[in-house]
Amino acid sequence: MLAKALSVSLFGLAGRIIEVETDISSNLPAFVLVGLPDASINEAAARVRAAATNSKLPLPGRRITVNLSPASVPKQGSSFDLSIAVSVLAASGYFASSRVEGTVFFGELALDGRIKPVLGVLAAVVAAKQLGISKVVIPAANLGEVHRISGVTVVGYDHLTQLVADLGVEVPVIAAEPRSFETEIAKNEIGCFSEVVGQEDAVSAMKLAAVGGHHVLMVGPPGAGKTMLASRLPGILPRLSEDQAIEVGAIRSLSKQNPFEYSELPPIQSPHHTASLASMVGGGSAQPKPGLISLAHRGVLFLDEAPEFQSPVLEALRQPLESGQITISRASGQAVFPAKFQLVLAANPCPCGFAVGSGKDCTCSSSSRMRYLAKISGPLSDRIDLRIQLNPVNAALVTAQHPSAGERSSDLQLQVTQARAASSERLKGTPWLLNSEVAGSYLRRELRLSKSITKQLDYALDQRLISMRGYDRCLKLAWSIADLTGRNTPNLEDISLAAFYRGSEL
Repeated sequence: MLAKALSVSLFGLAGRIIEVETDISSNLPAFVLVGLPDASINEAAARVRAAATNSKLPLPGRRITVNLSPASVPKQGSSFDLSIAVSVLAASGYFASSRVEGTVFFGELALDGRIKPVLGVLAAVVAAKQLGISKVVIPAANLGEVHRISGVTVVGYDHLTQLVADLGVEVPVIAAEPRSFETEIAKNEIGCFSEVVGQEDAVSAMKLAAVGGHHVLMVGPPGAGKTMLASRLPGILPRLSEDQAIEVGAIRSLSKQNPFEYSELPPIQSPHHTASLASMVGGGSAQPKPGLISLAHRGVLFLDEAPEFQSPVLEALRQPLESGQITISRASGQAVFPAKFQLVLAANPCPCGFAVGSGKDCTCSSSSRMRYLAKISGPLSDRIDLRIQLNPVNAALVTAQHPSAGERSSDLQLQVTQARAASSERLKGTPWLLNSEVAGSYLRRELRLSKSITKQLDYALDQRLISMRGYDRCLKLAWSIADLTGRNTPNLEDISLAAFYRGSEL
């Protein structure tokens, strides 16, 4: 007897529909899985048989052959358990295979028949929707991830008996567990920029970075406020749209280190400087997982003590900073993860951290100072739009400033949102959302500025004081400055200020 059910195989965020075909023949009793299953799927035979038996749905004592088609695609994970169980039960005659036609099943079975939560449910539902599937069955515990997705019907079950009862099988049903999904929405608490003392110029630079999505390097002594500034940056970024929040959530759903929480606040990732290359870019032996740069998608990646990171880790950032995605290649294929993040680097001016002002308190040699900041290579530094120098905060500033004297994050966010609205209107009909994403050729052609405005920038390029990438990034930064100040186009002062922020001499 033949039956079929559907599941989804994920490779990165890309999904593929897998047909789970079952044949029950009159040969010696056996439960065989074919179609390039990994060890966890092969073990599904024992889980499915025990779950069915303990749910009062005994399987026939005959040869059960389950094929995962297409057989040429490697499959991984326990999330195929549910589709295998449905296919086998349909082939056993408990219900017609037509009852589950066009429905994707995604979940792991316990031996007593419970349907357990799995990783990647949100990514699987999004992929199934993109592949034209109209209904997906998942573990009830994962419903909190997908209750905001429209255009596809998602049903959750706690136990196998609940599922088969809805398919018309008369069986004692294990009651569902009551739960509330609204509690799974993240409540993000983030500090306010008004708490930052004595760094008004740095706050203004962070506001400008938020407008255009520009990358930032902060250099200053310990305790000057570098971490404080970076941690508050997501609070002035515009909130994610629902589609963007789902996209970010789909990436998080694939990560073991990041349990799913729905949030419209842009994410921030702040790894320790001992983070490995694999943890940063992602990876895995067969089924690649997203790294921190993908988990920071649509948000901020903050590297504190940046010169202390391993050089390969820092250099691995260069390609995704340009392309906005990371490609992980394995023998079975290429997994592509989005990685449009805003990079914020923080560094001390030297190993001891006190080479500021007169530098009389610094104990480092001149050569060690040079080697320290040189760990941030020229090609990576060339991709940084804003270089901010922070100075020590003295007692006079601390005692003179009222706790609410600085600009509040809510006020800064309003300014950022208004400036981004101006850039969105200008970039309407293009594939870009932010000034930092605009191609240089588009800036120099469709948004071309007059020679009188760019003459100093042109001279710097001719004299090789800046690279071609630096030239384009100065233009992008100048457009963000103009948007923030309410001008339709940048002027000469905007170009000069952009070059100043980049540390270029015009």
